[in-house]
Amino acid sequence: MTDLEKTKIQIGYIPLLDCVAILWAKQRGFFDEQGLDVNLIKEASWASLRDRLAFGVLDVAHCLSAMLPAAALGEDQLGIPLQTNLVLSQNRAFISLSQKLCHQLNISHQDSAEQSAQKIVLALKNGQKIRLANVFKQSIHHYCLRQWLALADHETAKQCNLLTLPPPYMVEAISKNLIDGFCVGEPWNTQGELAGISQPVTSSQEIIPDIADKVLAFTQDWAIQYPNTLKAITQAIVKAQQELKDMVNFDEVWELLIEFNIIQFQCSESLHVEKYYSIQNIIRHLVKDSATPKIDDFYWLIEQMIKWDNITLKPAEIARIAESCYLLLYKT
Repeated sequence: MTDLEKTKIQIGYIPLLDCVAILWAKQRGFFDEQGLDVNLIKEASWASLRDRLAFGVLDVAHCLSAMLPAAALGEDQLGIPLQTNLVLSQNRAFISLSQKLCHQLNISHQDSAEQSAQKIVLALKNGQKIRLANVFKQSIHHYCLRQWLALADHETAKQCNLLTLPPPYMVEAISKNLIDGFCVGEPWNTQGELAGISQPVTSSQEIIPDIADKVLAFTQDWAIQYPNTLKAITQAIVKAQQELKDMVNFDEVWELLIEFNIIQFQCSESLHVEKYYSIQNIIRHLVKDSATPKIDDFYWLIEQMIKWDNITLKPAEIARIAESCYLLLYKT
């Protein structure tokens, strides 16, 4: 085994399905096999996770892909460079609206992404107050909501005020009439639907390309200081990803998700069968092909920042920032 520069590791995560490979690597002893003593830290929000990662409280973290170019640009108000060498999920979000709003606007499961956007935009233009939330400004969820609304009207998409809420609070916020809809990863869309509070109206896959959503992130300085440790962490998570991809019986994974308070609703092979297998299928396909980060993903994220966040960059700056977001050692 390669000498590790550090063995006691703090890994941060937000309770979502796409942190499952990290949880599974811990559960199955894959970190132990690498000589690592890993402590998993549940963070309350993406902002707290980012700050604790940037300032070294966390060693690595389950992170929004768009946080990396935002850090390089200084848009996160910190400006501490972040990098990744591993994709944890690709474009797996959904847009859900309150069931009450769907009934009022006649939005159904049969509507296309463009049709549901048109109904929302028309209501907004007629003066109806519709509050939509995303998980963080620098996220595919933010850009997915903008692009969805833009299917109906670009100006409305540009001007619409989007609220920010941590994923675990989305369903509660709809139940308390604080928001009318959200874009978030699973299992929170399923929880809202099974509770009779919200319903998914479209998938991010219908709106934006197959962009990296969550990645394993770390600061550039940390990667330089602990290269062998980083490689060991990565190998453990990749092993977990592969095992989850090939898994037939998900009972133990389901129990793990309940234990970590990610699944908070009754759902099994005999109850809400369709949802049970849907979530199982999402876990198998969180990463479609290679988990190696692609530079084109960061180009797309930066283009969205330019389009929706009023950022101006020259082509050479875009290329430099995109290149800085992933670790050269693991490029293929």
